[in-house]
Amino acid sequence: MDRRDSLKTLLIGGIGATGLTIGAVSCKEDGQAILEAETAEGLYGRTAAEQEHDEKLKIQGPFFSDADLTLVALLCDLILPATTTAGSATDAEVPAFIDFIVKDLPYHQIPIQGGLMWLNGESNKRFNKNFESCSAAQHKQILDDIAYPSTDATAQYDAGRKFFERFRNLVLTGYYTTKMGIDDVGYVGNRANLWDGVPDDVLAKHGLSYDASMKGKYVNHDTRNTQAEWDENGDLIT
Repeated sequence: MDRRDSLKTLLIGGIGATGLTIGAVSCKEDGQAILEAETAEGLYGRTAAEQEHDEKLKIQGPFFSDADLTLVALLCDLILPATTTAGSATDAEVPAFIDFIVKDLPYHQIPIQGGLMWLNGESNKRFNKNFESCSAAQHKQILDDIAYPSTDATAQYDAGRKFFERFRNLVLTGYYTTKMGIDDVGYVGNRANLWDGVPDDVLAKHGLSYDASMKGKYVNHDTRNTQAEWDENGDLIT
């Protein structure tokens, strides 16, 4: 299982257990947040009060500085890089999503900003340069210590681990609530199954069986969307 498949598993499991989704607006396929409200009236899915709240957040401008936003984008793509079948986190405009979230849910602000500072501090301590300026191998060295902590890891990386867990959850939420991310997961929504009836061996255990002349009618997949009609005697016509 590769990293992206592992993250998909983490996403699905997290939604079932604690909910990676955080009650916030996601991004559209073209990267513009839904709060831009370019959708048709009635499709925005927000109450009047919520729309007013979103507009207030929008006019505030970006929360992150340019330098922090560059680091956010880099980290997003290190977590979810592009593949041959799906775009990267920045292709889905996940940094813009995270910038919105930290304004919408301010309790994320200090942990995220503190985590970015920790990342640059650790990078300077190890390599005498900010994280953004590090090589891919150096990025991996730092992230391996906070993304995949070993059982004997020391407490010196606890702050980094807590930050990375929070940040990774935001990246997954932002990405997998876009059309790009949904297509990557392969989610197709609710669809009707093709039912062939109760298996014959199960019916036989209960001493039952289908009327052969009728089974071809009520489990005919070609006519499953046709409304049934009955004659005056209660017999099925179609």
